[in-house]
Amino acid sequence: MSSFHDAASVAHYAQGPVRQVPGFHALHRMTELLLAEHVPDDGRILVLGAGGGLELAAFAEARPRWRFVGVDPSAPMLALAERTLGPHASRAELIQGEIDAAPAGPFDGATCLLTLHFLDAGQRLHALQQLRERLRPGAPLVVAHHSIPQEPDAKSRWLGRYASFAASSGIAEADARRAADGIGSRLPLLSPEQDASLLTRAGFTEPELFYAAFTFRGWVARRPLSSD
Repeated sequence: MSSFHDAASVAHYAQGPVRQVPGFHALHRMTELLLAEHVPDDGRILVLGAGGGLELAAFAEARPRWRFVGVDPSAPMLALAERTLGPHASRAELIQGEIDAAPAGPFDGATCLLTLHFLDAGQRLHALQQLRERLRPGAPLVVAHHSIPQEPDAKSRWLGRYASFAASSGIAEADARRAADGIGSRLPLLSPEQDASLLTRAGFTEPELFYAAFTFRGWVARRPLSSD
């Protein structure tokens, strides 16, 4: 989105997710724990959509020997990520670009949080396939993003709940409603069933739902142990 390239918007980025994403900090903690089921103590993690650095900082604080490669198309967001990482910045390589700019790996795990909803189905499938190719066999991938039913009444109902949560968290009600309307009209949202299917089509094992919070869903899946 263009706001991720705007310096003023980026400066206030960290205030947004906590007020818009139910259980935002818990999502990071759950993601770290799911990764740790298979990632070694000295593992290397690929973070797609790393701009801002909030999840990178959470993972780095919890796992002092993990190393990271963070990829994001926005230079201002990557600069913010470096500042957010603070003393942990030396453990993270930050790369401007999309998934094709990421090193080949193999990585011990990967995440893509609050990012895939900006991509249409074809772009998502490509990103997931490229993530899979960069993981060692058996390595986990954790994703979470907007994912809601696409029937008009159900879609409107869930977006209304998103707006209500944002307003209850301190965002002006009119702004929360505009944000929800923008998400519904401008983002290429998919249903949870479509999102889970894309993970399977990309070559991951059957995805497990671990996070459901109003309009957001999160899954953990693994590259099969076979190297095929």
